[in-house]
Amino acid sequence: MHRLGLCLALCAFGLALLGDLSQALPMEDQDYYLQEIINRDHYYSFPEPTEEYSPFTEQPEEEESVPAAETEKPPKPRPGRKELKLKKANKKEKSILETPPAKNGNKKGEKNKKGNEKMPDGDSESRSAYEDVRESCPPLGLETLKITDFQLHASTVKRYGLGAHRGRLNIQAGVNENDFYDGAWCAGRNDPYQWIEVDARRLTKFTGVITQGRNSLWLSDWVTSYRVMVSNDSHTWITVKNGSGDMIFEGNSEKEVPVLNVLPIPLVARYIRINPRSWYGEGSICMRMEILGCPLPDPNNYYHRRNEMTTTDNLDFKHHNYKEMRQLMKTVNEMCPNITRIYNIGKSQQGLKLYAAEISDNPGEHEVGEPEFRYIAGAHGNEVLGRELILLLMQFMCQEYLAGNPRIVHIIENTRIHLLPSVNPDGYEKAYEVGSELGGWSLGRWTQDGIDINNNFPDLNTLLWEAEDRKKASRKVPNHYIPIPEWYLSENATVAVETRAIIAWMEKIPFVLGGNLQGGELVVAYPYDMVRSIRKTQEHTPTPDDHVFRWLAYSYASTHRMMTDARRRVCHTEDFQKEDGTVNGASWHTVAGSINDFSYLHTNCFELSIYVGCDKYPHESELPEEWENNRESLIVFMEQVHRGIKGLVRDSHGKGIPNAIISVEGVNHDIRTASDGDYWRLLNPGEYIVTVRAEGYTSSTKNCEVGYEMGATQCDFTISKTNLTRIKEIMRKFGKQPISLPVRRLRQRARQWRQQR
Repeated sequence: MHRLGLCLALCAFGLALLGDLSQALPMEDQDYYLQEIINRDHYYSFPEPTEEYSPFTEQPEEEESVPAAETEKPPKPRPGRKELKLKKANKKEKSILETPPAKNGNKKGEKNKKGNEKMPDGDSESRSAYEDVRESCPPLGLETLKITDFQLHASTVKRYGLGAHRGRLNIQAGVNENDFYDGAWCAGRNDPYQWIEVDARRLTKFTGVITQGRNSLWLSDWVTSYRVMVSNDSHTWITVKNGSGDMIFEGNSEKEVPVLNVLPIPLVARYIRINPRSWYGEGSICMRMEILGCPLPDPNNYYHRRNEMTTTDNLDFKHHNYKEMRQLMKTVNEMCPNITRIYNIGKSQQGLKLYAAEISDNPGEHEVGEPEFRYIAGAHGNEVLGRELILLLMQFMCQEYLAGNPRIVHIIENTRIHLLPSVNPDGYEKAYEVGSELGGWSLGRWTQDGIDINNNFPDLNTLLWEAEDRKKASRKVPNHYIPIPEWYLSENATVAVETRAIIAWMEKIPFVLGGNLQGGELVVAYPYDMVRSIRKTQEHTPTPDDHVFRWLAYSYASTHRMMTDARRRVCHTEDFQKEDGTVNGASWHTVAGSINDFSYLHTNCFELSIYVGCDKYPHESELPEEWENNRESLIVFMEQVHRGIKGLVRDSHGKGIPNAIISVEGVNHDIRTASDGDYWRLLNPGEYIVTVRAEGYTSSTKNCEVGYEMGATQCDFTISKTNLTRIKEIMRKFGKQPISLPVRRLRQRARQWRQQR
């Protein structure tokens, strides 16, 4: 009984203590602060910071939330930008709102000048520490999703779609901005007591913070200044100080351009918290962010060891500017001169050559019976992961060929591979200048003259569908090799020089399969990319080869380490798991004049868009893991060029017939033979009735069976000339022109009519 009474007394004392604690806080803040103190589940605990972090004073969380200075005179709910600038301009006065310099781009995505980047004031020791931070500490991974939703917490939220899990750098809201997928973390109240924090789950050396406003088509919300705090247990917090007062970091001046603030001294802790102090006057507290930091080694923790990704490939894992890219391609060519060739397909608007690498056992020539494959990347200059993956693939294939890897040797000896790493080098240079986190979502996306290359091709879908809707005989409606409209070929057409160079390249080489690597999502998109219905913006619009395209997309997605993982979080707003990491382009968002649709309707090549990562421009430290994620997929997708049927179409003398039409019964899309009479038709396993037609020749039909094993089925055709063609050749040989049969019939009818009169 005495023990029970003692326990009850202690419980009553604890409740009274919590009551006193709550009285120290404003009434509106009691709910979430007490919930944070009482209910926070700890992952594990760390010791308190040591003496070496003397610039920062330690205060309990509840006292930190309501500083003494603000208790005597509460701050305005929305401090304006002018107030901050005036206080910062007075250099002699040490104000609590003194704001350190920040690095950011300017509005509408112009280039950041390196000269505008300022280092913190202080001695040479702090300057060198600043430089080390920029070089050594990468992002923790809010944008790349390495930081899970469970590691993000906030004081309050407006609604679920604006929760802490949405406060990731460059996250996109989409058109609807709905309750599930909106474009930032937004606090439930606009006051200086709101915060968003990251649990790194291990001791981390925090070095900087990057912030953005809310991604929205309709609203303007961003934070203009904030404080930074760190903790080891989520209860006791250390605030970054500037002399005797709290350091107030300068935030954003608009909602899309990222702003970087570097901590004056790196800080080791597990948790980091951002506390907004002022925000755009006509908006709310909303922000997206990334944290820069170096996780400290923790060899005793199985959780971290299990999730660490390493690679054994000895490749050049770095971002390459134009000059470095050209040098790397030259180095690969020098290492493997017998299987590589470097060439260019044209120039960009600013005169940079569009370099491509060919990998083949006979570089420089098309071998009869050998299919041609291509990877291209960088149509959007700021989507740089694809560019680096192609450069890594180039190095990998050279090294593995020299090492005698039988799989790689077989691919190179039986395929002519073309790798074009940078379609838009002008745009890439813009993004490269500001770096991997400061370019925002669109800096460098377009060409120098403002054109989106990916959607700059002729719209042949409309020409095809209009012809079909006019109810002409199906045999008169072309279903392939649809010609480019004359208006598109004129000099006044809004067509990028890079686009014209790609079209000429596509028409010159008989490509069979291709992939264009893009970024910002994790999915493989297959054509059509344009909806057929005029009134809709999203609608599943399949090609006649829909089953083949689905297989090609799945071959990449299923071998990617993350693309079909049902546990992974969506990048932005779309969940592609219902189709195993693949999507029909038109059912996602309609695009007229895409490279995929143009390639399918104007050439023999089946082209797909491969979105290789949520982060368009990942930090250099992420490249080894991204290579491991995509390496097998890149190789498997190349191998699909050998699926289906292939063969030669020859005349009775054994000469190849160019431009012969290959038709598959039940598939309303034909292909044509190359200049030597060879062809490749991608098909899934099954039995097919294949017909060959050529002008001046009799048609020929065969049954061709495609098996499940890798390797195209050989299906050759020999066709003979028609009798009329032979007569024409004989008459032409003796200098006479044959009379066409329709004209002869008309003349006979005219004579009969005259005789009857």
